[in-house]
Amino acid sequence: MSDRLKLYGDPISGNCLKTKWTADYLGLDYDWVALDILKGETRTDEFLAINPFGQVPTAVLADGRILTQSNAIMVYLVEAHNGALLPSDPYERACVFKWLFWEQNSHEPYIAGRRFRKAYLGHTDEKIDAEWLPRGEAALGLMECTVQDTDYLAGDSLTLADIALVAYTRLADGGGFDLSGFPSVRAWIARVEKALSIDPVPEAG
Repeated sequence: MSDRLKLYGDPISGNCLKTKWTADYLGLDYDWVALDILKGETRTDEFLAINPFGQVPTAVLADGRILTQSNAIMVYLVEAHNGALLPSDPYERACVFKWLFWEQNSHEPYIAGRRFRKAYLGHTDEKIDAEWLPRGEAALGLMECTVQDTDYLAGDSLTLADIALVAYTRLADGGGFDLSGFPSVRAWIARVEKALSIDPVPEAG
């Protein structure tokens, strides 16, 4: 049994990075174990013994317990430590969870899905479900309306909602989404990147 938190993840995955960014923001002592999804490193016998689903991110807690699913890991890290990034008010807290559920259901499948297929599998638009582009644009449009009048998605300070949504939104260009049409989202991305002390995505070209 280790006495340190261990986070398994692939650096190309926004879902993995958001658990890492949360741990970094909280100042946690942990080990980052990088795995390459494209090389099948989450399908080895060694890793499947840790997570039979063969997915990252995966967290192995200091006491040896195992936790999977990115948003669940983020919530655990916050609640097990100083409570930052989650409001104490029940309604405001529920608003953060609303965004976490929405991100996995109505945002990540389209924006991250298109990026993965285009950037890593080399698929042309013709090979990708035609509905993914308008659905991703609709998700960005909802975010644009939300952050036009507020700095963050849920309340007036950084929360897990922002970390969850920024992971793939900042990379949306790679999936064929033109972020120039969403200026408030671009400004929000810059704010969240600065708050998390992560480097901006390099401009294409």
